[in-house]
Parts: sequence; C-alpha cells; structure tokens
Amino acid sequence: MSNRFLVSIASVVFLATGLPALAHHAFSNEFDESKPITLEGVVTRIDWENPHVHYYVDVAQPDGTVVSWACETGGPNRLAKRGWMRDSLKPGDKVIVHGFPAKDASHSADGRKVTLANGQTIGGEPNP
Repeated sequence: MSNRFLVSIASVVFLATGLPALAHHAFSNEFDESKPITLEGVVTRIDWENPHVHYYVDVAQPDGTVVSWACETGGPNRLAKRGWMRDSLKPGDKVIVHGFPAKDASHSADGRKVTLANGQTIGGEPNP
C-alpha cells in the first residue's frame, strides 16, 4: 500500500469519528445549573432527533403574554432507557418542566424532568 493511500484512509477515519464529538456541547457551557427553573405551560412541538430531543412549551406570563421555551433533553436512546418514549409527550399536553436556563438568557432550558397533568413524571435523568 502506498503511503498516500494510508494517509487518505486515516483522514477519513479521523473525520468520521472526530466531527460528532466536536459538535456536541457540555451542559455546563450552555446551561446555568445554579439557577433551577420551573416552567408551566403547554407543549407545542417535539423534535425526537439525535443528539438531543427538543420540545417546545408555551408559558403564560403574569401579564398575559405567552413565551415559547425551547427545552432540551438527552438523546432518544438515553430517554428510552429511562422510560421516556416518543409518545410520552405530545403537543397539547399541559406540563411542568424542571430544568436549568440557558446561560445566554434566551428562552431555552435544559428540561430533563417533566411532570404531566396526570402527575406522571418522565425524565429526570442526571445532567450529562
């Protein structure tokens, strides 16, 4: 085998294994675990995708306005291992989300623990 061929193979392997790791973020870089928050509202959308599942909750403010929050959880496989399935949360569900806000002050949160209107809790796994 030529040296050039081996370098090409090594480059492909590096790119295939290295890029996903570079794209992932650390919890502590994005969320402020010193400021736990509780959001109460209605689920509007769920994106069940890797590397993290995202769901969106409309939260009514005291002045009557509604703020849409983007909540992030673990990946689909991690959630499934903890009993959180694709249909555990649906648009229209009234929920209470326990999480941590984004450090950038956007309406984003790490929302790994959700209490449904019937009192059932899903999620609640530790932070990554």
